[in-house]
Amino acid sequence: MSYQALYRKYRPNNFNEIVGQEHIVSTLENQVKANKIVHAYLFCGSRGTGKTSTAKVFARAINCENNSNGSPCESCNVCKSMNEAGNIDIIEIDAASNNRVDEIREIREKVKFSPVNSKYKVYIIDEVHMLTDSAYNALLKTLEEPPRHIVFILATTEPHKLPATILSRCVRFDFGLVSTTLLENHLKNILKRENVEFDEESVKVIANAGEGSVRDTLSIADSVISYCNGKLTLDKVLEILGLNDNETLIEITESIFNKNLGKCLEIIDKTYKQGKNMSVFAKDLSVHFRNLLVIKTCNEPNKILNLPNNIYEKFELQAKSLLEKDLMQAMKSFGNIESELKYALSPRILIETTIIGLISGEDVKKN
Repeated sequence: MSYQALYRKYRPNNFNEIVGQEHIVSTLENQVKANKIVHAYLFCGSRGTGKTSTAKVFARAINCENNSNGSPCESCNVCKSMNEAGNIDIIEIDAASNNRVDEIREIREKVKFSPVNSKYKVYIIDEVHMLTDSAYNALLKTLEEPPRHIVFILATTEPHKLPATILSRCVRFDFGLVSTTLLENHLKNILKRENVEFDEESVKVIANAGEGSVRDTLSIADSVISYCNGKLTLDKVLEILGLNDNETLIEITESIFNKNLGKCLEIIDKTYKQGKNMSVFAKDLSVHFRNLLVIKTCNEPNKILNLPNNIYEKFELQAKSLLEKDLMQAMKSFGNIESELKYALSPRILIETTIIGLISGEDVKKN
């Protein structure tokens, strides 16, 4: 059997396996238990936060023969049949590639027919914001007067692009980004099940790189596992992700605020010759300034930063020697060049120029 990506292998089969969306899970479970199923749902949120997975679990839950707790039992005939790729009672449609009015008109004709093996026929329309105006109009008629056996679940990353007429006919759920702590715990459980050794710091870096997305986190983990070919270590994770180690960030920060331009240029040159992405370096440095500012200003900073103790202690020591206003100015300077880095012919020179501005007291971007 061919290898299956982690995000596919560990896709949730019931509500208990959905990560970080407790408010949505609880509401949907209560609706299933009370048998108060509405005809149209709108799942909104960033990529990889569980919209489509939740839609599939919900589709099975409302049709489950043995449902008692609001989650699919996974053992009845309906649950088993709905896990099959060819099931005709759960229809998934990608609106990005099926966005014309003809496809929606075809749905309007098919919704008249009752489900074959279950109580509800469920249409999951992903990236629904990609539909054309005429397709929206065709869908609107179906949403206004749907048959009793039909449930629509619309999923989108950009709800602001949907017409108000569509929004007003759906029960809306907003999926939030998943916290780094939850991503860490989820990833650790998967790595243990996959018999992959790891250290705590490497898991934290992967979870941070996932930026609140379960799918992105597991995709990154897949790449790292292949690269490490054994135990996941911090050095190897930083290397494959192109991230910069904390010692480098501490060293260049110290050089900036000590006004040691030569040392700054040497560190940038070394980082460049190591093949690191200079835009990523600028982002990492900006995040480091922010971390120091959090330590400097908040009462319980590590509840926000969630850093390993040994790293936090190093950051705390550096933060004590710096002024808040200097850290804020550094964050502002690097924030000002963020958009320029995407299009700069030489991100390295742009970073060097920004550091020169900080050391000389002249911000690169003048208000």
